[in-house]
Order: sequence, then structure tokens, then C-alpha cells
Amino acid sequence: MNNESKSGVLKFKVSSFRKIPNPYLTSKNEGEKKPEMYELICDVLDVPDSIPMGTNPREQKLTTNVAKKIQASLTNHVDLNFYLLNRGLLLSAESIIYDNVANECTIAFSDPEVHGNVDGGHTYKIILQNRHLLERGEQYVKIEVLTGVEDFFEDLAAARNTSVQVKDKSMEELREHFDLIKNAIGNEPFYGDISYKENDAKRIDVLDILALMNMFNIERYPIKAKSYPITSYSGKATCLEYYIKAYNEYSGHQEDNPYYKMSKILPDICKLYDKIEENIGIYYNRSVAVGGKYGAVTGVATHKSGPVFKTKFYQNEKQYISPNGFLYPILAAFRALVIEQDGFYAWKRDPFQTLEECGVDLAASTVDVSRRKGNNPNATGKEPMLWQNLFMCILFTTLES
Repeated sequence: MNNESKSGVLKFKVSSFRKIPNPYLTSKNEGEKKPEMYELICDVLDVPDSIPMGTNPREQKLTTNVAKKIQASLTNHVDLNFYLLNRGLLLSAESIIYDNVANECTIAFSDPEVHGNVDGGHTYKIILQNRHLLERGEQYVKIEVLTGVEDFFEDLAAARNTSVQVKDKSMEELREHFDLIKNAIGNEPFYGDISYKENDAKRIDVLDILALMNMFNIERYPIKAKSYPITSYSGKATCLEYYIKAYNEYSGHQEDNPYYKMSKILPDICKLYDKIEENIGIYYNRSVAVGGKYGAVTGVATHKSGPVFKTKFYQNEKQYISPNGFLYPILAAFRALVIEQDGFYAWKRDPFQTLEECGVDLAASTVDVSRRKGNNPNATGKEPMLWQNLFMCILFTTLES
């Protein structure tokens, strides 16, 4: 194989290279770091054998029917159109350089948490295991490379790896296991805006709600235990697995299911998310320590013109779009206010009043961690100390009242 790897850098031959311009990048903001897309066609014999795989959310099982079909398509010596029939590989990278004289690409992967293979893991492993059966120039594969996607990497990985979780989600809907959630939010205005199954194009995915519910599961994350629901940010598909496991475990006595116990406060959880989403910029701008310019914070989009920004659930107008790496740790901190009472979860202190009292500190602390993480909202959302510190901030309010 004509490729080399050195300190997170891969150099390899390609047959064609194309940069797809970012439609939002204008001459006025050329200096800004924006997502960029590149499309490569590569002989399978030249595909690097050391692409980082830690960023791929799936385990690669090569015994499935789908994997066998990929292998058959790759090793078909008659129909030489593998690059057309297969989706190829999707890579997230820090940078990519193309040498049009040598027809070589140099790709840098500097952060193992956000740089590497995002989608196409099965295709990649099948290529590595079977390309010795092929001649040079016999089969090619498409490689899509994205740079500048660190701030929303989790959303990218979830969006590009939907087939397994979509199947699980659709099966749960078929079994009517989401009725628990539907009953809890039946009177809320966003009730009809939630997608529970495949090809149901609505603005809210039930996985988003499951991620929020996971944050308040005091059975999985007891108040006194030093464990925090970071999975809600880093793996929404895992939150679906938790929900399925709980539903099956409490089959026949759902009244003991923590998700059932949570049903009475679920509308408040959604309202609290929207309140944080709507006001985090206001809280941050009130911060005396920072001096407040939330719109200048990396990962934050400011409303200047065009359609008005609206909150996720209740569609309230807001000035900023904030990364979930900021919103999720703040929201999860309010688990400190949850108690079990008469078989249901309840608040031991008004969460909305608490948000008004602590909002400035919560917002300032979160942005400060992002700055210390190199202005990286994605790393912020995965930082255990932030989840702990915000949680303790809210917990202290229960001790004072």
C-alpha cells in the first residue's frame, strides 16, 4: 500500500480530488474556521491502513448480510463500480492538503475524540481484509473528508450513523413503548412535532427527549453518587438503549420504571431546556467576571437578520443558537433538585426560580471551561468536572433553602 502514517498524519495516493465550497463562506469571513468538504476517489489498494477508528460510534460486525453484500460488491471482478454502489468512507480531520503533481493527499488527525472515521467503518474493514484479492485499478472507493466540524462532531456522528438507532426507534414505536412519553407530554404544544419512527420528518426526534430524560434518571445517576449523565451528550443512541432496557426490565410493573416515575416532571424538563436555551446568552452577558459578549463565543451563532431563532420545544424567540455542549451540562445540573415522592419524581425546589438565581454562574462557568478547552464546545460537553461543578452549584441551593 502506498501510504504512510506519522504522528496522526496520513499521506496516500488518490485518483481524483475535489473541494466542495462552503456556501456560507464569503470573502468577508474567509479568515474564519468554517466546515469544509472534500471528495476523493481512491484505489482500494491505496486506502491507508491506519485511519483512526475511535470516532466511529458502531462496532463493525462483518458477519451480517449487509457486510457480506459489501464484500461481494468489492470483490466482484466483473462489475467494476464499487465506488458508485457503496457510500464510501466519511472522515473528520483537522486539515487536508492535496499535491496535484504527485496526486497525493495529506490528512492530519490531531484530536482522537473528533478526528477519524465517522461513517463507513464496515466498508473500511472489508476493504482492508479483502483488497489483496484485487489488482491495481480494479476497484475504487469514495472518501469524503470534513474539516472544521469539531464544534458539532457529536451531531454529525449521530446524523451519519442512523440506521441502527432508527431501526431500534421504529421497533419501540411499533411496540407502543413510547406511549409512556406520549402520555406525559400529551397536553404540550410540541406533542405533534416529535418523530418516533423511521421516515417521520418532524422537527423533534424522540432521541432528543430520551437524552434529556436520561439526565434526570436518579436511579441510574443517584444524587449522592459521583456519576454524571455525560452519555446524554456523547451518545444519544445509548440513551435509547437505556430506555429499552428499563422498559423491558420493568415489564408488567412499569410503575417502578424510572422513566414512568419521571413522567410528571417531563414537561418541566422540556420547559427548563427551552429557558436555558433562550436565556443562556443573557445570563452570560450579565457576568461581571467576564464582561459578557456571548455572541463572540466560539460555537455560538447570533441572530442578525433572516428568520428568527426559536427554542426547541416551545418555539420561543431567542437571540442565539448555543451548542449542546453548553446546554446539556447546565440542564443536567438540575437533577440535584429531583426527589421521589409518592411513586413519582418531583422537584424539591422550584427549578425555574433556581435557574434565575444561578443562571449567571452556570453560563459563565460553562463558557470558561470551553475557553480552557481551546474554545471547543464539543470537548466542553464531555468534560466531567464541568458536569460535576454545575451539579454541585445547584445542589448547594437545596442546602441553603
